[in-house]
Amino acid sequence: RAPVELDPDYRRSHIPIAESCHGEIIGADSMQVYRYMDIGTAKPTAEEQARITHHLIDVVDPDQPFDAAIYYKMAREQANQLILDGKIPIVAGGTGLYIRAFLNGLSGDAIKDNDVRERLRQAAGNKEGAAELHARLMRVDPQSADRIHPNDSFRIIRALEVYEITGRPLSSIQHSHQFQDAPYHAQMIGLTMARDRLYARINDRVEKMMASGFVNEVEQLLQKGYAPSLKSMQSLGYRHIVEWINGGKHLTATVEAIKRDTRRYAKRQLTWFKKETGTTWMAPDNQTSICTSVSRFLQDG
Repeated sequence: RAPVELDPDYRRSHIPIAESCHGEIIGADSMQVYRYMDIGTAKPTAEEQARITHHLIDVVDPDQPFDAAIYYKMAREQANQLILDGKIPIVAGGTGLYIRAFLNGLSGDAIKDNDVRERLRQAAGNKEGAAELHARLMRVDPQSADRIHPNDSFRIIRALEVYEITGRPLSSIQHSHQFQDAPYHAQMIGLTMARDRLYARINDRVEKMMASGFVNEVEQLLQKGYAPSLKSMQSLGYRHIVEWINGGKHLTATVEAIKRDTRRYAKRQLTWFKKETGTTWMAPDNQTSICTSVSRFLQDG
């Protein structure tokens, strides 16, 4: 039984839930997995982590690969261990693809290998490369080849990448998967509030990040040798501060850009999660109702 809470800034809610049901937190945030990136990711504080054990936080360095496939494996292993230990996994965070993979398994979208993809890209760059790759795809996955134009090298590479990794055609995976790998009986709780109040909280959060030393955190990452081109350094907030450090717009304008892009990201998150069936939407400040709902779910078996 795994209650799942969905919220881009969830710390006020997930800890009381975990405390009330003998649970531990499994993070579902694609940025909090990185070490040294604390302020810009709103990572749970040391005090919060002391109250309740958190998992899948600080598991890789900023220059190490991490994606939904890696998360799927690590999160399920951790959840299964918690269940064996008699504890309730509380999966909390705002990365929708991670939560979907955890609950429902991996579709072709989450199967990736950078080395395989780069090799295929180099092959596509050769003379008549895309045509040769399309012919290869026709041999191993004719259904995908039929619907992908011979000049669409991006989609050809993607289909061949999945085939080389799994040994199965992408078309077969997409047809048969349909999120049937769902071993957990989960309650999904989404936290919502009025749009103007949410945006005000986002603006306040960004101001607090700046006051807490966000610029210094980014400068230290650059000093450690983490390149601005890294996936982690291209994330929300970090790329804005790097641009300012490298002579970009005024810092005030940079802060406003972070607020604006965070609001846009929150809007996309809500759009994603509203498509997830079976989600119960509740106000984050209503701790009593949230904990009561979780208790009922667990008691119902």
